[in-house]
Formats: sequence, C-alpha cells, structure tokens
Amino acid sequence: MEHRSPLGRRAGLLLPLSSVRGPRGDLGSYADAGGVAHYLASAGCTLWQLLPLNEVAPGQDSPYAASSSNALEPVYIDLDSIEGLTLEPAEHARLDRLREEKTVDFNGYRAIKLSAIARAWKSFPRDGERYADLLRFREEHRAWLEDYAFYRAIHDERQKSWRDWEPALRDREPRALAVARERLRDQVDQVVFSQWIADQQWREGRRAANEQGVKVVGDLPFMVAEDSADVWGLQQLFRFDATVGVPPDAYSPDGQDWGLPVPRWKEMHDQGDPWLRPRAARAAGLYDAFRVDHVVGLYRTYARPVNKSAAFFTPADEPSQRAQGERILELMGEQAEVLAEDLGTVPDFVRASLARIKIPGTKVLRWENDQGEPRDVTGFSTVSLAVTGTHDTESLLTWWKELATWEREQQLTQPPLARLRGPSQTSFTPETKRALLELAYQSASDALLIPITDALGWPDRMNTPGTVGQHNWTFRLPWKLGELLTAAEPSAVARELASLAERHGRQR
Repeated sequence: MEHRSPLGRRAGLLLPLSSVRGPRGDLGSYADAGGVAHYLASAGCTLWQLLPLNEVAPGQDSPYAASSSNALEPVYIDLDSIEGLTLEPAEHARLDRLREEKTVDFNGYRAIKLSAIARAWKSFPRDGERYADLLRFREEHRAWLEDYAFYRAIHDERQKSWRDWEPALRDREPRALAVARERLRDQVDQVVFSQWIADQQWREGRRAANEQGVKVVGDLPFMVAEDSADVWGLQQLFRFDATVGVPPDAYSPDGQDWGLPVPRWKEMHDQGDPWLRPRAARAAGLYDAFRVDHVVGLYRTYARPVNKSAAFFTPADEPSQRAQGERILELMGEQAEVLAEDLGTVPDFVRASLARIKIPGTKVLRWENDQGEPRDVTGFSTVSLAVTGTHDTESLLTWWKELATWEREQQLTQPPLARLRGPSQTSFTPETKRALLELAYQSASDALLIPITDALGWPDRMNTPGTVGQHNWTFRLPWKLGELLTAAEPSAVARELASLAERHGRQR
C-alpha cells in the first residue's frame, strides 16, 4: 500500500496574509487568522498556505528577503489587540487612506505600526502577569531572540548593513558588543516586546484556525539575506566570496544570481547545525506544516563567485549532495510535516530521494507533461502536493488564454477539459475555470493548494520573477474579512470549492 501524507487527502488555498483585508479594511494581521480560517472552512478547505512570515530586510517587500529566519514580521501585528494602545489622530487619518488603497503599501503600514509599538513599549508596566509572560517568552526563545534584537537595534541606529559597521561590531569583538548592548538596552527590549506581541497574536490566530479544522502551511525561505541577524551572528558558517543563484535553464540563459550568502554546509554539520536546528524548531512551533522553498538548494547549492570565475555546486558530487539533502530534510521534518518546492532545474536523483524519504514534492499541473502531452493526474503519487500555480506563476486565466494552439489541443485530451472543446475553447469562461479546478481536485496527490487568484479566476498575479516594483507582493482582495462570507463572488467560489472537495474526497 502506498504511503500517505500525515496531512491526509486535503485541499486548501494559497492566501498570503498580506492579501487579506482585516475587518476594517486594514492589512491582514495575525489576529485575523481565525476569520480567514472561517472562510476557508466554508470552502471545504482544510489547508491554508501562507507566504513567509519572517521579518524582511529593510527596504524590502518580498517575503523571501528575510532578515531573520526566526523573527516574525511586525507589519502584521494587530494594533487593536495591544492593551492600552491609542493611536494619534494623524495615524488614524493615514490608516484611513491606506485602507482605500487597491494594493498594499507596506512602508505606510510599517511606519504607523512601528511607531505605535514603540509607544506601547514605553507605557508597558514592568511588573504583573503580562510582564512575567514577556520574560518567559524571552527566556524560551533566548537562543535566537537576543542576538536578533541586538542586531535590529544596531541596524536601526546605523541604518546600513552589518558588513559596513565599524570593524569591532562587524566582527563581534566582545568588548564592543558589551558597550553597544548597554547603550542600546532599551531598544533591544523594545524589539523583544515587538516579537512577543507578534508571537502571541500569531499563536492565538493559529489556534483559532486549528479549532475550525484548518491546518496552517508555512513557507520556509531557502536562505536569509546577507544583511540578516542570522548571518551576522554566525559569520563563520557562511562564505562571502560567492553568492547563491541558479544555473542557466530554458527560461534564463544566464541563470540567476540571488545575491545570498553561500552556506558552509560541512562546517554547519560538524558543529551540530546551530543554524538549521533552531530554524526548524521555530518553524515547527509556528506552523502545522511548512513548505521548503528551493529544496534542490539543500542538496546542492549553486554558487557564483564574486570574481566572476566559474560557478560551482556545493557539495560537488552526487553522493554527497544526496546525503546532505536527506540529512537536512529529515532534521527539518522531526517536528512538523514538510513539503518540498522541487521546481525548476532539478536533477532526477533529488526527486527520487524525496520519494524515498516520503517528502511530498510539488506538481504544477500545467508543467506536468511529457513532450507536451499532459500526464494523468490520477496517476500522481499520493505523497505529493498538486497546485494550479504558485506565487511566481501567471494566473490560470493568463496561462490558458496564451496557450499555443497545439498546447491547448494537448490539454483538451484530459477528460475534465474535453467539454471545453468548441468555438469558445480559447476563451477563459466560468466553465473553463470549473474544468481546470475539477482537474486539480481529481489528482491523486494527497495535498492540493489553489492560489486565491486561480480560485477566483482572475488575471492578477502575486509576483513576476526577475522584476522589481510595486506590482510584486502587493496584491490584496477587494473585500474586508467578514465580506468574504457575504459578498456574491467569494461566496460563490466557496460553494464551488466545497462541492469539489466533497466530490473528490478532500474533506476534513
């Protein structure tokens, strides 16, 4: 009998917290998780996939530009849930303007929230049960929290990368650290306070989601930014003479350079994985399952030397790569269910390895073909994750309308899509969307995740790889949280998905 995922046969939505509008139209918050789950449950969805909730590097909007692999992003803190906090008139006015924006203005929300949280810390009583709870949180997460808060305090003071700090701080000389820590004691405490609030709100939100039968699927970025608390604190475990990227492929003849530091995997292993273990434990504490981004990079990291010499893989040989990838994934899967993003240029041995250790890989339906002929979705391994698209792909609508004639003919050979044949087969109609969703729900994959834009049948996309601008990561729904259950369009989508879940055995 084929192994089945502990998650069971389920369906869910990819719905970033940033795409949610809170009850008053604000940016979605940790406190809104229960409300999101209520809508998901009405749609027969028992999985909720998020984009990373890690705090991003200064000036970044991409959730994959993490400044910490453990800290939560303060922009999702719900100010209304902070006891004793009162906003100033100018902040109320700015929030009113932000609520009307079609897309997310991260900088606008951050400015208001960080200022308000700083005031909340100044007035926070340094005694009583809440203060005791803050101290317990600080002690429980000391392994990553103290260094992160210290890094953030120095960074906010210097306003530049740690690589450009004065040598004594950059190189973590004990005396310089002690002097800076004393000078920035209150700023460090404030960062800890912010993380306590975020953690508290997220755990309550996740608990509310779980109580409605919805499991939360987090997203673990493959790496953190060079300008991050992790890399500053563990400099000896990263190399800076090369950057992480991906090799050339059909879509990128020169490959890609992501500008991320290259991990020293062997040194990490020799030292007991002081970076990976806390990271995996933190993710397991935040989510019911998590998706590992760019999983092939854990097997073999593509390094591009800064001096423009020949790029290389580390480790260099296949047996070492296989051993490393399996060791890291097994470490990550000790406390939570792990899903793998194995897209792009992935050698056959990596997918064989994932199958052997029972880690579900990702199957993007439009890419599952043999020389253009679609693979039978009912023949997929149960230990896999089927998706109609990802945060990086164009929408189903755009993909379908832009298919070449021969590609569309191949797609129409699949039974759920055969009924689309006819004069309107090049259009994207409600019937087109229903047929494509039916195909996805039919798949044998235990886990199925649909981007919210595909469930709605909209052309919007979350990110366009290789581009930078306000069009990326800022998509948000037009409805407030409560309106998802009452407005005509999202209500109809919920009924449609619930019906598909029942018909194809993807119920809780």
